Amino acid sequence: MGQVEVSSRLALSELAPRLVQSEIRAMSVACDAMGGVNLAQGVCDTEVPEVVSEGAIRAIRDGFNIYTRLDGIPRLRKAIAGKVERTLGIVVDPEREVLVTSGVTGAFQAAAMALLNPGDEVLVFEPFYGYHVNTLSSLRVAAVAVPLAAPDWGLDLKAVRAAITPRTRGMVINTPSNPSGKVFTRVELEGLAKIAEEFDLFLFTDEIYEHFVYGGATHLSPASIPGMRERTILMSGFSKTFSVTGWRVGYLIADARWLGSIGYFHDLTYVCAPAPMQHGVADGVEQLGDDFYTGLALEHEVKRTMIVDALREAGMRPHVPDGAYYVLASAAGLPGATAADKARALLAKTGVAAVAGSAFFRPGKGEDLLRFCFAKKDKDLAEACRRLRTMGSPADL
Repeated sequence: MGQVEVSSRLALSELAPRLVQSEIRAMSVACDAMGGVNLAQGVCDTEVPEVVSEGAIRAIRDGFNIYTRLDGIPRLRKAIAGKVERTLGIVVDPEREVLVTSGVTGAFQAAAMALLNPGDEVLVFEPFYGYHVNTLSSLRVAAVAVPLAAPDWGLDLKAVRAAITPRTRGMVINTPSNPSGKVFTRVELEGLAKIAEEFDLFLFTDEIYEHFVYGGATHLSPASIPGMRERTILMSGFSKTFSVTGWRVGYLIADARWLGSIGYFHDLTYVCAPAPMQHGVADGVEQLGDDFYTGLALEHEVKRTMIVDALREAGMRPHVPDGAYYVLASAAGLPGATAADKARALLAKTGVAAVAGSAFFRPGKGEDLLRFCFAKKDKDLAEACRRLRTMGSPADL
């Protein structure tokens, strides 16, 4: 007599089956398994500035290994306020308007928990960063995609208006953008600002790639646009700028009306960003001058040229980015029914890992695109480019 299956209340949540391991992580695992060159995950494994690493080491030795205040160490908050005023022209109070966070990921989750309710809608611009969408989904907030127009990823303000409903509470603006490298223009941001004022929306801005801009492009924070200061939740950090993605030190700037509650939820989830790493980052912000940031952009512009040229020679037409450190390239000639299949075919043939473009679009889109990260050490990036160049026509795979 067979066993009778007994129903149980021990089960995953209604949400869990819809959220799976990110394709970025999956490709990194597959790449590591074969010893390939990982251009999939934005790990940014370039060298850490010595002043930053030595500052963290010194902090550990000096005993800064316990919890900090929930909003971060005073020295770092003051340094962030100074940097933001110097580079963006935004004056902030380091005691009431600056929160040190566990990366932009932690900043966004805490802000969404504090300011949004289940059933709300937030606009995201497609191609979008999957963590933005999945963070909203995990809080039962609907991410509503507004497509940008390829190949230059232009913004259609009419499409933005058409996507707004009575449940819309905000929009996520990632500039410079992952994965497209789009840098939103002043005209675009001023248009979005008018819409935000008209419909009384929050602007959640992810500006983590603010120092990675190329070819005359300039980064403009939406918070600097007149009338946007109160409604903008500005998020950025040091993971990319200082090549310390594993340190988890970011920051959030918001009007004091919002910051207290955002800080509460960040404390509830993360307690604080790692204490000694905050000290190391503070040293970097205090001591590294404008030449460091200028050099960072120039260094990565060279890397951009390397990967773009290699992709062109490999027959994979790239969308040349104006910012960040990713390239979306055509995978139309690669074998496979989906972008995930095409990424795995490329990895098997060349040992170069990329991410399926579909990870950044709604279902059914982005299947002919792959994303490549070029924030790599020169020797690793050169090896990846060599492999791409020698693979032959994509049709030969």
